[in-house]
Amino acid sequence: MKVSRAVWTEKTGWKNQVTCNGSASRADLVLVFGSPALMKQSARMAELKKLFPQAYICGCSTAGEIAGDQVSDDTMTATSVTFQSAKIHAAKAIIADPSQSFDVGAELAAALPTEDLVHIFVLSDGLVVNGSQLVRGLTSKAPSGTAITGGLSGDGPRFSETYVCADGVVLPRQVVAIGFYGKNLKIGYGSMGGWDTFGLERRITRSEGNVLYELDGRSALELYKEYLGPHAAKLPASGLLFPLTVRANGSAETVVRTILSVDEGAQSMTFAGDIPQGGMAQLMSANFDRLVDGADGAAQECRRRIGDSDAELAVLISCVGRKLVLQQRIDEEVEAVVGVLGSRAVTTGFYSYGEISPFTPSAQCALHNQTMTITTFAEA
Repeated sequence: MKVSRAVWTEKTGWKNQVTCNGSASRADLVLVFGSPALMKQSARMAELKKLFPQAYICGCSTAGEIAGDQVSDDTMTATSVTFQSAKIHAAKAIIADPSQSFDVGAELAAALPTEDLVHIFVLSDGLVVNGSQLVRGLTSKAPSGTAITGGLSGDGPRFSETYVCADGVVLPRQVVAIGFYGKNLKIGYGSMGGWDTFGLERRITRSEGNVLYELDGRSALELYKEYLGPHAAKLPASGLLFPLTVRANGSAETVVRTILSVDEGAQSMTFAGDIPQGGMAQLMSANFDRLVDGADGAAQECRRRIGDSDAELAVLISCVGRKLVLQQRIDEEVEAVVGVLGSRAVTTGFYSYGEISPFTPSAQCALHNQTMTITTFAEA
């Protein structure tokens, strides 16, 4: 596997940070992550198509771009991959309404050939999709034992527009799934958080899919505002600082959920994934050191999964909520990952509205919020 990475800024244009020995014209895959404004620029995509004429170009808009051990805003990263023997196949779809999320996921997984399929990497719209249902749809049609990782596209703290690029075409409300094929591919993944719970655990007394109406029989939005205090005026963005941990009724497993939007008229909050009625929810707050430790732990899990091989490509997807909390310390969580994976791994990625990964090696794939999720690739 040969990997190169370039970064575009208004001041420098495209500038190579890592250059592989192979010719860019032979690249098989290009992962591109950038701000919504840059992803919409047809000139940027035309440049990439010219640079990588044979590659499948895919990516998404972000809430911040990761390149090496640095985090930037208003840039675009392009990471090209030339495989030695592995292959990829891709499928894409448009999601017009959250109710289509499961069907779109199932459609994408069913469109990928199954022979020698070792992994599925997915990038999705970040505002319209119900991420939980998208993942359930993907897992319903993916071959048993095939891991799925990826994330939801972002738009900084604005929650206004997100974009996904599939086969060089950038569109809103798009989802793309990349299937990786080959016996020589070694793929690792890890996902960890680092948030602390506070306050009472409350019963979810009214919800529909990913829309929450009531906790303990009270307006969830009203209750949430009480906890947020002065932060309530800046919802939904301020909700990223105070996610919910949620567990289904009778289950010990928890997932973290963050707000995508609020509806004052309906007194409801829409989250990136399902809020199960009858389950339990509890507020969370940030712990700086634990957030960085969580990133380190996710990288350690990746190393364990690929054994003696060194990662050659690492795709980091972290939540915008972590970025808002860590602020000037944001590079620390990326530096922690790079420190674990080593200098051979070319690191790219983005800050997202949701992360897709099994939470533990034995768990099913799920949508998470507020995690650092890492997918590493190596080719023997």
